[in-house]
Parts: sequence; structure tokens; C-alpha cells
Amino acid sequence: MTTQKTHTLDGRRALVTGANQGIGLAIARALSGAGAHVIALCRRPEDADETARALGDASALACELTDRDALGRVCAELKGNRVDVLVNNAGVYDDDTILGGDDAAFRRSMELHYFAPLALCRATVPGMIARGYGRVVNVSSGYGSFGEGLEGPPAYATTKAALQALTKKLADEVTGDVQVNVICPGWVRTRMGGSGAPREPELPARHLLALVEQGPGGPNGTFQRDGRRVPW
Repeated sequence: MTTQKTHTLDGRRALVTGANQGIGLAIARALSGAGAHVIALCRRPEDADETARALGDASALACELTDRDALGRVCAELKGNRVDVLVNNAGVYDDDTILGGDDAAFRRSMELHYFAPLALCRATVPGMIARGYGRVVNVSSGYGSFGEGLEGPPAYATTKAALQALTKKLADEVTGDVQVNVICPGWVRTRMGGSGAPREPELPARHLLALVEQGPGGPNGTFQRDGRRVPW
């Protein structure tokens, strides 16, 4: 006798930014494997299309998230479409200093790590609240944690800290079975993390999926690594 696998996210629609590679692709695959229809949001249309084809039951959406006009058009489109799960994963790692750094690097990091997630949350979370269900997971880093000393490069660390603050404040505003959390994936073997990183992208993807699959009363307003809460 064979046991049919239960797809916990059947009928759900999940938007994942930076879905074409690394952690984002692993997350998109995990959500798709759990039954969600994934909307793969990538910078380039060809990357979004390729990711959607690879996933099967998926849609493609292209946007340069640091372009506020382009982002505004995408958000206007999303307001008219149901999104049950939002994963703000897209990121950039700029290695600059506070006093000698390039202003453009800080602005780019803030647009991608803070203003884009803020805009996407504003476009999708009101619908989640109205329907009584939603999951938002922001992908951050221990480098953005005050509790862990903000160890990363300034442009990266300060803007990831801003993303974590956004997560906490949004969690205070949601109602019903809507949960907003942030994860630290650790040092992962990706284009950003490098070939020497000890973790595969599938590891944080599994932990993120478990967070998304939480039922009513699950975590809300938490910062997690490997399924456990860590200091803000």
C-alpha cells in the first residue's frame, strides 16, 4: 500500500524574489514541492521565464527591485492578484565602509533590502489580512543582528538590520492567521556566499518551508535560524 504525499500548500500562491538562483531557487522549489503555485520574481525576464518552466506550475514576473517605478508597476499588478506567501529573498552584498564607502552601494542595498520588501508587503499583506491567511518570510542575516554584533560590511549589515526592524513592526500590525517572520540562512554555498561556504541552499529552504507551514498560532514577529529563535 502506498501513501500519497500530502501537499500542505495546495491552492496557495507564493511570491519569491530572487527566485532564479541560490537560496531563492531552493525556496521556490521547496514551496512548489509542497503544492504552492510559485510566482518567480527575478531581475531579468529570461531568468524568471526559465525558473517558472523549471518549476512546472509556476508564473514568471520580472522586475529590477531597485527601480522604484518598475517596482510600483509590479506592486499595482500584485494588488489585483492573490498572494498567500511572500518571501523577500533578493539581496546584494556590498563590501564598503561607513566613512569611505560609496553612497550608491548604501542606496542600492537599502532599496533592495528595505524599500522593495516594504512595497511588496504593502501590495500583498492587506489581501492576506482580508482573507484571514498569509505568510511573510524575509530572508536576512546574522550580520544584521544587533544581538550578534552587526558583524558584516556596513551597507549590508545596516540594511539587513532595517529589514529585521520592518519585520518586527509589520508583525505587530497583522491580524488573523497572518504570520510575519525573518530568517537567517547562515553561510550558504551560493554565488554570494562562495564555494567555501559549509551549507547547501536546500537547508534554509527546508527551515523556511517549515515556518510557512505553521498553522494558526504559529510564530509571528520572530528572527530564526535553523528553526530556532535567535537574537535580534
